[in-house]
Amino acid sequence: MRWRWGLLALVVAVLVWSVIKPHDLGTWVAETIWVVIGLALVLGFWKRFPLTGVACVVLAAHAIVLAYGGHTTYALTPLGDWLQDVFALDRNPYDRIGHFMQGFAPAIVVREILWRTSPLKGSRWLAPLTVCVCLSISAVWEFLEWGGAYLVMNGDPAFLGAQGDPWDTQWDMALAVIGALVALVTLSRLHDKQLKEV
Repeated sequence: MRWRWGLLALVVAVLVWSVIKPHDLGTWVAETIWVVIGLALVLGFWKRFPLTGVACVVLAAHAIVLAYGGHTTYALTPLGDWLQDVFALDRNPYDRIGHFMQGFAPAIVVREILWRTSPLKGSRWLAPLTVCVCLSISAVWEFLEWGGAYLVMNGDPAFLGAQGDPWDTQWDMALAVIGALVALVTLSRLHDKQLKEV
C-alpha cells in the first residue's frame, strides 16, 4: 500500500511542476483538469472501491502524460520535438502519445469496473466492450475539443492541436483504440490475478 502513496506523491509533484510557468495557462487547465478530477474520484471512492496496482500505475502514467503536455502544450513538448527529430516526422508526435494513453489507461480502469460490478467477469465480452467504452471516451473528447474550438477560439483549428493534419481526429481515435488493445493484450493476465485478490 505504501508504494501507492508514493505514486500519488509523484503525480501531485508533476502536477505542481506543470503549473509553474506553463506555456499557456488556459491550455494547462484544459489538459490537467482531468488529472484533478481523476485524483478526486480515485481518492473519494478508495474505501469502497480500491483499485488494483495495475490500475493505479496506468492512471499515474496517464496523469503524468497529461501534466507534461499541459505544461508546454502538446505541440511544443521537448520530448515530442526530440522524437520528431529522431524519426524525421512531419509534426511533434506527443499528441499521439497522449491519445494512445487515452485508450491505454481507461482500458484497465473500465475493465476493472466491469469485472467488479457487472456480470462480465470472465466473459468473452469483457474485452470488446472495454474497447468500445474507450472509443466512446475518445469520441467524446474529440467533441469537447471541437466545441471548445468554437466556444473559446471562434473555430480556430489551431486550438485543436492538429498541427495541420486534416486527419488528426481520426488518428486520435484510432490511437486510443490501439492503446486500449495494447493494454488488454499486455496487462489482462496480471490484471486478472490482481482482481482475484481484491
